[in-house]
Amino acid sequence: MADINFEIQETVGTISQSPKGWTKELNLISWNGKASKYNLRDWAPEHEKMGKGVTLTTEELKALRDLLNGMEL
Repeated sequence: MADINFEIQETVGTISQSPKGWTKELNLISWNGKASKYNLRDWAPEHEKMGKGVTLTTEELKALRDLLNGMEL
């Protein structure tokens, strides 16, 4: 399997933190030198490991925002 390179260009925010120190974060990330996209996933304390996540374009993130704003929580 090929190496996956990433660069966190902006940390938008942390949503939660587990007792083991992993954080669920929304970041703007460039994967393998490509254009940056928004990414939501779990990260180990020093970003040395990551869990599965979801990557969204700006348009997809706006659509998600609109869906969430329309929800009654």
